[in-house]
Amino acid sequence: MSWLCLGCTVVSLKACPLISDENRKYIMKALFSMTKKRVALVTGASSGIGEASARKLLAAGFSVYGTSRRGTQAGNTPFPLLPLDVTDDASVEAAMAELLRREGRIDVLVNNAGFGIAPAAAEESSVEQARHMLDTNFLGIVRLTRAVIPHMRRQGSGRIINMGSILGVVPFPYVALYAASKFAVEGYTGALDHELRTQGIRVSVIEPAYMKTQFEANNIEPDARLEEYDLIRAKLAKVMSKAMAEAESPEVVADVVVKAAQAIHPKVRYTAGRLARQLNFILRFAPASLLDKMVRKSLQLDAKE
Repeated sequence: MSWLCLGCTVVSLKACPLISDENRKYIMKALFSMTKKRVALVTGASSGIGEASARKLLAAGFSVYGTSRRGTQAGNTPFPLLPLDVTDDASVEAAMAELLRREGRIDVLVNNAGFGIAPAAAEESSVEQARHMLDTNFLGIVRLTRAVIPHMRRQGSGRIINMGSILGVVPFPYVALYAASKFAVEGYTGALDHELRTQGIRVSVIEPAYMKTQFEANNIEPDARLEEYDLIRAKLAKVMSKAMAEAESPEVVADVVVKAAQAIHPKVRYTAGRLARQLNFILRFAPASLLDKMVRKSLQLDAKE
């Protein structure tokens, strides 16, 4: 947008009787912010979907910062990596202070950091392990979001993009805690977008399925294993291995992240990848019994040995 075009738009806004003074203020702030290079922060950006998203945002013209618990020691990336533990309030505050010291603004936050538990029954994880998962996958998003909102509000614009999962829409068995954490992300995102929209801030959630990353390989093991589930765990390991062999690349999700970051009218929810789109379509338009059968068949839950 040229300065001449921007000037004409501002004059039109000032003269328009249909726009309230409050909305006019936020729109004008957003327009002026578009003339500056937008700054994006991507958590969990040392590998996988986070790294792919950071690289795609960088290619799209954003000034990009990633985060990792190990900071710059996490690897060589074309963008700076700030040390950040999303479960630690002081760490979140320090990372945000460093970003603002360097750039003075924050336009896009991609909440990507998280982890999974290897497929197991819900009762095979202790309450402590459940608490750890929610503290990272959900409350980590809450911490980062609370840290950026005041700055985005002052700017009159901003995008918060949360990494959810199709499992936060279609709950698969034997990943109950992970699904619960992603259901929380779904609800938080939808509510927060309503709250912040009039302040020039939009919030979206991305819903991928299986992606060819090290995420599953880095899953932690359930901490309260039961022998009653030994056979199903072995079967699920084979099913997951096949699913990962057929999975799409993390760049598929990264493209959707960039789309959400750049959209003039972003959606609250975006699916990413073929499988996620298929499951979402079935959820919306097919009988619940069909989805139930599909879930059980895909995991071979009723197959005879």
